Amino acid sequence: MFDAYGTLYDVHSVAARCESCWPGKGAQLSQLWRAKQLEYTWQRSLMQRYAPFSAVTRDALAYSCEALGLELSVAQMEGLMSEYLRLATYPDVADSLKRLPAKQAILSNGSPDMLLALVENSGLHFDAVISVDEVKIFKPAPQVYELAVKKLNIEKSRIAFVSSNCWDALGAKSYGFMVYWINRAKAPVDRLGFKPDAVLTSLNEVLR
Repeated sequence: MFDAYGTLYDVHSVAARCESCWPGKGAQLSQLWRAKQLEYTWQRSLMQRYAPFSAVTRDALAYSCEALGLELSVAQMEGLMSEYLRLATYPDVADSLKRLPAKQAILSNGSPDMLLALVENSGLHFDAVISVDEVKIFKPAPQVYELAVKKLNIEKSRIAFVSSNCWDALGAKSYGFMVYWINRAKAPVDRLGFKPDAVLTSLNEVLR
C-alpha cells in the first residue's frame, strides 16, 4: 500500500511551471504551496470541515501566491492545477513497482478528480486506488487506514504501508500497519510515540 503525493509522485515537479509564471519564485512558491496544502488537510480534519483535496490544493495555491505577493490569474491557477494531474514520478518508482511481488494499491489524500487522472497519466498500474474522499477526512486519521482494510478485505497485519511523509508513516503505524518510511531527505523521525518498522532512502530498498 503506497501513499501517492511525495512518495510515488514528486509534488515539487510543479516548481518549473511556477518558475515560468514568476521567475525567481518557483521553488519558494512550490514549497509554501505544499506546506499550506498539508496544513489545510490537518486543520479541516480537526474542524470536521472536509473539502476535496482539489479544493484544498486550490486554496493553498491562492494563499501562497497572496503571501508571496504574486498576482494569480485564472489561467495561471488552472495551468498550475493541471500540473497536479501529471506530476513526475520519482526515479526509483517504476522499476521498484515492477519488481515487487505483492499486490499493490494506493491510499491517498487525493480526491478522485485529481488522483485517478494522475495515475492514468503516469502509466503506473495498481490493484486498487483508494481515496480519503470516501470517509471525508484526511490522513493521518485512523479512519483512513481502516478504509483500506475494508476496501481490500485484508487484515491490517498483512498490509505493508509505504510513505515518504513521516507523519503519514507514523499514522499508519499507530493504526497497525507494517510501515516503510522512505526518508529521501534523511530527516529525523517525528516525535509522535511511534517508529516505522524500516527507514529507507529509496523504494528500491523495500525489496531487500
